[in-house]
Amino acid sequence: MNPTKAEQVMRDPDNAELAQLKRDLRFYPADTRNPRALTRAQVKQFNRDGYIPHLRIFSDAEMKKIRAFVDEVQAKEAAAGNDPNFIRFIHMNYAMGWDIMNNPTIVGYVKDLLGENVVGWGAAFFNKPPMSAAKPGSTVAWHQDASYWPLSPSKAVTLWLAIDDVDTENAAMQFIAGSHHHGAATFRESSPEEHNVLTQTIDNPEQYGTKVDDILKAGEASIHADLLLHGSGQNRSSRRRCGYAIRYTSADVRATHGWTQKGVWVSGRDDSGHWANLPRPAGD
Repeated sequence: MNPTKAEQVMRDPDNAELAQLKRDLRFYPADTRNPRALTRAQVKQFNRDGYIPHLRIFSDAEMKKIRAFVDEVQAKEAAAGNDPNFIRFIHMNYAMGWDIMNNPTIVGYVKDLLGENVVGWGAAFFNKPPMSAAKPGSTVAWHQDASYWPLSPSKAVTLWLAIDDVDTENAAMQFIAGSHHHGAATFRESSPEEHNVLTQTIDNPEQYGTKVDDILKAGEASIHADLLLHGSGQNRSSRRRCGYAIRYTSADVRATHGWTQKGVWVSGRDDSGHWANLPRPAGD
């Protein structure tokens, strides 16, 4: 899939149009006093560290069906000449992708962090094939999601669902705990030698906090704040590492560059009409 103008704007680290956006890039802590899906300790960890690990979403039987869906989508995208390892707009093009975004367990976790009115607006497969070191798109450099997204204020999260078992051997995602409290970090444009699937690199990330591995079993997920520094290295193992990254934001967040047209109201309402509410795709 070719990037839209909006995506070109956000993926260009020197784009003047993005720099002119007056965004509120402060972390907004979850203020839920009585969480229904998460525990109070988990909400506290999110506010303190910027992430929550080990959230069980799907059973082994459910994951078997989801993995078959992933394989089918990858084959379809590869046949169309697209990159099968970085596939976007899953919720807009595939019914099962839309269904996972709207999964009640997932939405329950997200509501405890963002409030009752929640919009899902992004969903992508990030796949690292076995032994894919030193190949284009084999790493995700240290970055903040908020740096790529024309959203304000900074009240957005990513739920990262492990399609496969993920550990240090097959390039688990890494977080810099607490880095979300520092606001927007300085980044540079990634060099070709980094093989970065994105375009930005933040150097010396551990100046902002402690590095931790996001080790997950298939069917588990983590949630992280859009200002949290994170990335992942090269998969040097004999096992695939695939994840489904689903993006959510509070409905009161404003978006530019056509981002609103990707929206799905997963909980509550958007009385302002700012966000679209895309229907479920007809089928896969």
